[in-house]
Amino acid sequence: MKVIGLDIIPNGPDAAGHTPTPAERLTQTVDTAILFEELGFDGFAVGERHHPPFLSSAPPVILSHLAALTRRIRLFTGVTLLSVLDPVRVAEDYATLDNLSGGRLELIIGKGNGPEQAELFGIGRLDAWDTIRENYLLLRRIWSEQKVTWDAPAGVPSIRTAPLRDAEIWPKPLQPKIRIWHGSASAERSVELAAEHGDPIFSANGFNPLEHYGRLIDHYRRKWEEFGRDPHDATVGAGHIALVVRPTSQDARAAFRPSYEKLAASLRENASHQLPGTFTLYKDYDEYLAQSSALVGSPQEVLDKVHRYHEAFGNTVIHISGHGGELGQAALRESLELFASDVLPELRASLPDPEWPEPTLALTRTPARESVALA
Repeated sequence: MKVIGLDIIPNGPDAAGHTPTPAERLTQTVDTAILFEELGFDGFAVGERHHPPFLSSAPPVILSHLAALTRRIRLFTGVTLLSVLDPVRVAEDYATLDNLSGGRLELIIGKGNGPEQAELFGIGRLDAWDTIRENYLLLRRIWSEQKVTWDAPAGVPSIRTAPLRDAEIWPKPLQPKIRIWHGSASAERSVELAAEHGDPIFSANGFNPLEHYGRLIDHYRRKWEEFGRDPHDATVGAGHIALVVRPTSQDARAAFRPSYEKLAASLRENASHQLPGTFTLYKDYDEYLAQSSALVGSPQEVLDKVHRYHEAFGNTVIHISGHGGELGQAALRESLELFASDVLPELRASLPDPEWPEPTLALTRTPARESVALA
């Protein structure tokens, strides 16, 4: 199994009440990604949000910086909000990043749920299903064809209205074919688009129990076979929210409880603003730990939970938290080091690996930072 980190870069106060400056918080993300490489993990993902308290509005910029400071790990988007972006701009930005990174880019596309997107980009939540499909189809053509002729489809909302006429869009990616994952949370349309075109999916696996996401993954596999594809070729990734690994279960549970209480209060307060099916209000802390994907416990408990999800999903990739949250970055380092020493080797020995490309171009330069100390 492959394990990657994810940071959607929320910026809020830690347990001591200190809120980092944007520069400090972005530097935390960079340092954490370097740590993921040093500890032997397989990749790092940067999210994309366009509203407070998140600082992840420009993932191509952040990932390009990470490309200069790392050698080996795959660089993921988590997710690219293709529903609201011009696919020509996306193609240019990420092809450039792929070249700079030596061919290490992995693009995860998603519709996004935030109402703030409609205010910024003029695309509502329902229209986004149409725009992401059209933008995805155009992006595939830009990366695979030398010249592209395209017109905005009639009757479909479109980010891009200007036609393309034998357009040559450069640079092309360094990889022969950049792998495009489809991020999914609650809707069948996202996994159906992936199955139609033979792409992998990455289940958000966030605030609902396993069964909620399992139904969507099962639907993906059924559609995959309906399109005549070999079921063994379907690749699934799944997220795990929260990461608190301690030598004992009691220590881990005690450490994370204040963060859970704050999360639960926030979900209750904002329940009316959430889309149906995007989150579950668990009755208490014990139910949350038992029924959600949160990795909170001893190394053996974390192993058992990852195995339980693999048995249900058949996934071969997971993402774990790349942000310390209220517990802070030192606590995150402690969890990552224990995960790397006591969990990761067992996962690699017991669960299957997906196809994992080597860098297309070996990087010979020395990264600007040799080591990282998370404060």
